[in-house]
Amino acid sequence: MIVNPQFFNYRLIIGSLVATIAVLCVFSFTSYQSIRTHQQFLEQEKHLMENELSQMILRYDNSLTSNNLLSSQIEDAKRETQVALDSLKLMQVDLSVISKFKNQVINLKEKNNLLFFTIDSLKAINHNLQKEKLLAYNELQKERLTNKKLSEENFILNKKLEEGAVLTANSFKAKAVKNFLGKAIITRKASSTNQIDVSFTLVENALAENGDKELYVQIVNPKNNVVADKGSIDFGNSLLIYSLKEVVNYQNNDMDVTLSIDTDNDDQPLTKGTYHINVFHKNHHLGSTKIELN
Repeated sequence: MIVNPQFFNYRLIIGSLVATIAVLCVFSFTSYQSIRTHQQFLEQEKHLMENELSQMILRYDNSLTSNNLLSSQIEDAKRETQVALDSLKLMQVDLSVISKFKNQVINLKEKNNLLFFTIDSLKAINHNLQKEKLLAYNELQKERLTNKKLSEENFILNKKLEEGAVLTANSFKAKAVKNFLGKAIITRKASSTNQIDVSFTLVENALAENGDKELYVQIVNPKNNVVADKGSIDFGNSLLIYSLKEVVNYQNNDMDVTLSIDTDNDDQPLTKGTYHINVFHKNHHLGSTKIELN
């Protein structure tokens, strides 16, 4: 068999071309896949960075503080992050852009972490201060309640001491007397009476203040008029019309006292009936008694 060399060469050339085209197709497909994969990777990186920046902005929005300096720093950081996010969204994705923004995001994250570390530290300090303030307030309230209770107890104690220190008296007696020729004659007759004697005992009291005590005697006749009216004394919230004022020296022991009240000419003759005799230490009523005159 005779082979045409020219035909053989054509077949060889065609075979080589087919092989070359096949290799080129495989290479082109592989390159396309590689480029597509690379582009998808870059898009994914861009999306991740956008999410990171958005999360940072959201955290800035949720970080309220009364510290003016920190508020200003948060606003500046938020503004810078927002600018980076807006720029990233507008950029066409390529490796140089991604590299540039990656570095920018890293810097922003470092600022973000430092800023929020400061905020968290201040919050912790403020929380501790609030706890200390609350503890101090509670202690102050306890102290106030204790002081209030002590004041109330002191008030009650002082009240009891005042009540316990009040001058008291008992055994009140009275008698009508007729003074005639220097003699004191006890009588029951209203027309004969020109003096009324009242006697009583100041009771021993160690709490009472010793010394001079102003005593007042008030004699009220059956017509409700004061006998031997010597005027009145004003004690602020009360007015006392008295028949006799006497000062005695009290030394905290039982002390018998007898006081004589001379009737005035205007009282003569005395009216028949019941006479009420009241004894006061200043405005404090010590006691009373009465006599019946015929």
